[in-house]
Amino acid sequence: MAGRRGRYYPAITPDVLLRAYSIGLFPMAESADDPEIFWVEPEMRGIIPLHDFHISKSLTKTIRRQPFEIRFDTAFEDVIGMCAQSAPDRPSTWINATIRQLYGELHRMGHAHSVEAWEDGVLVGGLYGVSLGAAFFGESMFSRKTDASKICLVHLVERLNRNGFRLLDTQFTTDHLKTFGAIDIPKDEYLVLLRDAVDRPHLPF
Repeated sequence: MAGRRGRYYPAITPDVLLRAYSIGLFPMAESADDPEIFWVEPEMRGIIPLHDFHISKSLTKTIRRQPFEIRFDTAFEDVIGMCAQSAPDRPSTWINATIRQLYGELHRMGHAHSVEAWEDGVLVGGLYGVSLGAAFFGESMFSRKTDASKICLVHLVERLNRNGFRLLDTQFTTDHLKTFGAIDIPKDEYLVLLRDAVDRPHLPF
């Protein structure tokens, strides 16, 4: 993992966490069972340009069928809990108990949010992240039904654009995110975009 990182023992507060986001840092853990966390500052940062978001034709057709009920912020703790679980394509995760507690506090403060896909009253997909100023920092997503997390991402971008957000940070890029238009940019370029976004009044999610 390229970028600066350093150990930090969990005397961290939500305010410290928000300050870290504002200067380009975010926390991770080695595994869900490791109580320690460390700061990450990648040399290349993943973002999805909100003005250049791509949706495939096949996904557009699926969205038109409305296979899921999409909700916002109705089950934040459940979403982060599902993201922390192992899955066939993700045998281990970096979301430990410290991170779950901190982001739960950020959610109660109005700075962490979830997008959820529901099917017959069951949570089958979702994502969560942090909002600060006009920036949204995507943290993790999960899917228990085909395309559930993808559709949540589409709804997230629609909401961010509607509410005037300037930056959607994905931390890193993956082949999956690149299909939506995710790109890698150098840290210095990212920090310019970050300052522009976080120096603005905090936007409603």
